Amino acid sequence: MEVETPKLDSKIEINLSDNNKNINQTFSSFSDFADSLQDPNKTPFFKSRRRRDTWLISIFVIIHLGAFIATMIVNDCSTNSYGDCAIKTLGRLSFQPLSENPLLGPSASTLDKMGALRRTLVIEHQTWRLFSCPWLHAGLIHLIIDLIGVIFLGIYLEQEFGPLRVGIIYILSAFFGSLVTALFVRDSPVVSSSGAQLGLLGATFSALVRNWKSHTNKVAAVLIHFFVFACNVMLGLLPYADNYSNIGGLISGFLLGFVLLYTPQLRKLAPKKSGLYDDGLKSVLNLKQKLDRPVLRTVSLLLFSVLLVGFLVAALQGINISHYCKWCGYFDCIPSKSWSCNDVTTSCEIMSSDAELTLTCMSNGNFKVLPFANMSEARTRDLCTLICF
Repeated sequence: MEVETPKLDSKIEINLSDNNKNINQTFSSFSDFADSLQDPNKTPFFKSRRRRDTWLISIFVIIHLGAFIATMIVNDCSTNSYGDCAIKTLGRLSFQPLSENPLLGPSASTLDKMGALRRTLVIEHQTWRLFSCPWLHAGLIHLIIDLIGVIFLGIYLEQEFGPLRVGIIYILSAFFGSLVTALFVRDSPVVSSSGAQLGLLGATFSALVRNWKSHTNKVAAVLIHFFVFACNVMLGLLPYADNYSNIGGLISGFLLGFVLLYTPQLRKLAPKKSGLYDDGLKSVLNLKQKLDRPVLRTVSLLLFSVLLVGFLVAALQGINISHYCKWCGYFDCIPSKSWSCNDVTTSCEIMSSDAELTLTCMSNGNFKVLPFANMSEARTRDLCTLICF
């Protein structure tokens, strides 16, 4: 005889409140959710609490793209190099051979025309190059890496702190990086466009340090900062891209971040309170936050001002630190069989005929026969540098 056991047909319903729904929508990962349980006021770094339009960073990106396209049009490898180009299908926008520019970019003479820095040009007091150099790129690879950093860092900073402060940091870091470049520049053209990007990196790092207790995933944020810095340093070891502008921009952005990147936040008041007393308390708290850490901000501003004036005077005086530091050149360009880091003035003997041109380096005897005779003086100097290294 079988005994039927009654089945318990029960349903457990879990009703999520509106608050729980908001929590599930707010936190995208378990780690963020766990951190919020400990302190609901903390937010992940690189996650902006504001939603502003990022029009300023968009303008900077457009300027960089326009400057690079203009540089490649002026370069005109298909004509000036008689078709000896990389990616020939691009026509006038094709790049110089990799042996001449491993970053897929223009020739050295083109960078000189567009406003790059070079030791002999700094001595001639062409100070306008300090302002044009930060907008130039050594090649397509340099441009892509630079814009990725500017977009990633710039959008966060502009959304969080607004376009005015980010614009000041960007422009001053770009100029500061050019000044540092001028103190170490050799007799080969270099560009300093990465200085502004490293300025944004330094500013975000100072914002992280300043508000360290207010953010989660801080270790991940530090690793991201280190990765971006390492990528730019490795890129700066190639010809035409300058590492000293990266260092200058990083220092500038770090100091200016302590000066400018403050985010006034009011403490949460009891919801039952209202009236003139609460308005007055909010005003007092807002003013207190704006004047937060005045010593740190003042010291950072003074240090930045002293460094800026000092580097500017040194650059205008034509001081070359590389004369006193022989190994400093290796931090800017690593010699290789694939490209030249030559800092010695080169000269070549030129023999031309109706059909060909022969260049012979006077220092090492290397020569190259070119199947064309009508070549510009600037282009001849580029090829002479390649033969003599």
